[in-house]
Amino acid sequence: MGHRTALYDAHLAAGGKMVDFGGWDMPINYGSQIEEHHAVRQKAGVFDVSHMTVVEVAGSGARDYLRHLLANDVDRVAPGRALYSGMLNDRGGVIDDLIVYKRDNDYRLVVNCATRETDLAWMEQHAGGFAVDIRERADLAMLAIQGPEARDITAGLLDGARAEAVQALKVFGFAEDGEWMIARTGYTGEDGVEIMLPGADAVALWNQLLAAGVAPTGLGARDTLRLEAGMNLYGNDMDDSITPWEANMGWTLVLNDRDFIGRQPLLNQQENGHAELVGLVLEGKGVLRAHQKVLMPNGEEGEITSGTFSPTLGKSIALARLPAGATGKVDVEIRNKRQPAQVVKAPFVRNGQAVYKAI
Repeated sequence: MGHRTALYDAHLAAGGKMVDFGGWDMPINYGSQIEEHHAVRQKAGVFDVSHMTVVEVAGSGARDYLRHLLANDVDRVAPGRALYSGMLNDRGGVIDDLIVYKRDNDYRLVVNCATRETDLAWMEQHAGGFAVDIRERADLAMLAIQGPEARDITAGLLDGARAEAVQALKVFGFAEDGEWMIARTGYTGEDGVEIMLPGADAVALWNQLLAAGVAPTGLGARDTLRLEAGMNLYGNDMDDSITPWEANMGWTLVLNDRDFIGRQPLLNQQENGHAELVGLVLEGKGVLRAHQKVLMPNGEEGEITSGTFSPTLGKSIALARLPAGATGKVDVEIRNKRQPAQVVKAPFVRNGQAVYKAI
């Protein structure tokens, strides 16, 4: 038996098929992954993401500490705003990707559950010399409500400042009311909010959302949605051997004079070149999957990092790491046969519409 979130019984009551995910018992679906995927694209779905690790960083040295720890710069945003960043090792490899929320006097980070122990150990290891207090908030649950109607439905279930925050927040903005943190963020390519809140409140809100017609949505649809949105999955599209340049995360790098961990290898790659993470759209039949070989016309090779059949597009899509400058048509080895695919710029889908472009 794995760890269980505060919503475990609610998942069972909704018909959730439970699987192990990073040591947690989590729902893969509630009957139909495809229907859950379409519900998020067309109306609204709710995900339990309480398995994610919430860490608070406080103290007079918190700012300087995070400017050293992270490849993005927390000085880029004001309080009430969130920032996506990689946390890198000395070689520039991605230990984890995370979101950091900048509050008035401290910071909150949300990191991946599968890398929890590694992340916390790395953060403690590099806290020396900084006046910081690092505290995990295992008492908090987290719900993601996503889809074109997500914010309207959620706001209609809440009162006062919470309802106002759901409607008024800008993308990557957040607001707090008591123990609730409401952020206009997500992992689906749709509008919506992610809410950190006490476990008992999460169960009550979950039940309200389902009664209002929001679809309970599992890990299966979460993966197809994030891939359509061109969003990375840690362990597939990047890991501690892959740098942000090689994971299409160059936009998160702030290569200023900060002495952040992993900076010099990134500067070296910027000068000398690196592999690139791009999108692929399969032109024929079949399904693109992780680790399939990609064959380029000039004889060079790459590899798919994430692949799936896109329910929104009705065709197979993938992220693939290819040599720099890859464009045009390539072949993918599927069951020992070469199938043609087009190199594209991700994302594939935004707000329910195809947006990818051939490169």
